[in-house]
Amino acid sequence: MVFSFSSPRQQSFAIAFLKVKPLRQLVGSLMALLGIGAITVSGGTLTIAMDHTWRGAPLDLGALMLTEGPGVRLSVTRLDYLMSEFVLEAGDGSRVPLEGQAAYVSAGGPVRRFVLRGVPVGRYETLRFRVGLNPEVNHRDPTLWPAGDPLNPNVNGLHWNWQGGYVFLALEGHWLPADGRREGYSYHLATDRLSMAVEIPLRLELTGDVELGLGLAVERIFSGRHSIKVARETATSHSRPGDTLAERLSDNVSSAFTLVSVRAVPAPVVVARTAVREIGAAATPYRFTFSRSFPNPVLPGDNPLTEEGVALGRRLFHDPSLSINGRQSCASCHLSGRAFADAGRQSVGALGQVGTRNAQPLMNLAWKSSYFWDGRAPTLRDQVLRPIQDPAEMHETLTNVVLKLDAVATNRALFAAAFGTPEITPDRIARALEQFLLTQVSQPSKFDRWLTGAAELTAQEQRGFELFHTEYDPRREQFGADCFHCHGGPLFQSQSFANNGLDAKFADPGRGAVTGRPADAGTFAVPSLRNVAITGPYMHDGRFDTLDEVVAHYAAGIQRSATLDPNLAKHPDGGVPLTVGDRQALVAFLRTLTEDRFVPGPLAEGIPGPRSGAAGEPASRSE
Repeated sequence: MVFSFSSPRQQSFAIAFLKVKPLRQLVGSLMALLGIGAITVSGGTLTIAMDHTWRGAPLDLGALMLTEGPGVRLSVTRLDYLMSEFVLEAGDGSRVPLEGQAAYVSAGGPVRRFVLRGVPVGRYETLRFRVGLNPEVNHRDPTLWPAGDPLNPNVNGLHWNWQGGYVFLALEGHWLPADGRREGYSYHLATDRLSMAVEIPLRLELTGDVELGLGLAVERIFSGRHSIKVARETATSHSRPGDTLAERLSDNVSSAFTLVSVRAVPAPVVVARTAVREIGAAATPYRFTFSRSFPNPVLPGDNPLTEEGVALGRRLFHDPSLSINGRQSCASCHLSGRAFADAGRQSVGALGQVGTRNAQPLMNLAWKSSYFWDGRAPTLRDQVLRPIQDPAEMHETLTNVVLKLDAVATNRALFAAAFGTPEITPDRIARALEQFLLTQVSQPSKFDRWLTGAAELTAQEQRGFELFHTEYDPRREQFGADCFHCHGGPLFQSQSFANNGLDAKFADPGRGAVTGRPADAGTFAVPSLRNVAITGPYMHDGRFDTLDEVVAHYAAGIQRSATLDPNLAKHPDGGVPLTVGDRQALVAFLRTLTEDRFVPGPLAEGIPGPRSGAAGEPASRSE
């Protein structure tokens, strides 16, 4: 049963009444005895639109801006944060908590607005929230968050994983001191004690859907209640006990938010969209399984995985008729025994054309949000058709591919089994390949078994693990290799693009050629380090043959440029100094990330159980 109220005054009284816990419990008991449903009051949604500025002007990511310090300039290349514990407060002090709602905001991405639901009508004079999470949420198992949830680590990229808890706010960029040597800074605010409380005065009479424009004045993070002068000794924060820099930064963040605008939101025009789902009448749902330590992925709702669709995709992946001369298949450059990576430095096309980039490994693609080294394909379904048509690769047309596949009766039967009819189209080819590639998920490795106590790392491997997950900051007695900033979490990858210092000038502009932004020049997708021992040659152009060469690059070969990732630019020239023994330890640890199926001997016992879900359904956790 739903109770409605004839006036906002009656509704406000009811809300205040129900906030008193004993009365609320009494009402609940009476309702249960009488078989009455929950009391609800009509309200609306509160859309929060974030506006990031630098001294009143829109924040231009990557552009150098004058700081408070004379002659020192800095830029912001990353600003990501979590918001939670939203509370609206009326003039009489009564509060309406919007419980269980959190948001992830990225100044450099599409996530700059979010919706808070179930807001009761009323007059409010204060909005309160936290940049951060309460301890219970902060330390909850991150794999339990649904796919697409703002607290899913694959969505926000802010979870510390092995160290526990989230980074509440990540602020990174470059700074240019008086000597003109561009360097990096990296501020990561985390741990329960640094959750930042924000209070914003407002005048809001909510009778329906409303949008609040909130501003984050980024310069106030550097010059708010505390003056933060970016220098070599203040280029990084760790949020550990005693880190006064992190404490001052978090205090500044609390006072950096302002109210920009309040406006009514017209009722949305709902356009009914029916996703095209082509499934064979007798198709069997495919059981999608993945490691218990992985976050929940987003699987395509309009292309549910089926045994028949995956089998068709596997056949197409190995079918050379997709190339112009029938000599090259997808599997020619993506070898299954190498985690679907290429053995050559640059891929060679069907007609012998030598490309400019190394073929990436094809695994854990269900957790990616863009594809290719430069991220030019927004979906896997879009990505799979491009190599077929690329003159430097398979050099064929989709029209010819359809004709060749249609000439084989077996193919028509397989398409019918997967999609319901024997018709072969480019879209169905893409769907089948997408299904097959989504099922290529990393299997357990020695590292995974070590996490569950089923295996032991050697002293050298343990040392490599510590180096991998420790900052390099001699001023605070941190002497790690600082790898985890770009390759953190159970997937050992991020959704970001980075310039890792391969060159001072860029023959290949990478992501910059796609976006046209100078700040993206020379940046490439950060790859996963899962199975890295067998996916060489390494880097986008395959320039390094061995892991020893890769580690040597980060220790002594970093080339400075305007877009060098701040987490590398904050280190000394050349990179993070590592002894020969520490370099060897890093390589030893990286080798523990190789799946058991690619190493000699039987699979070890004690492998973490997979989590699984039927096609098109949320994955469930295996016990």
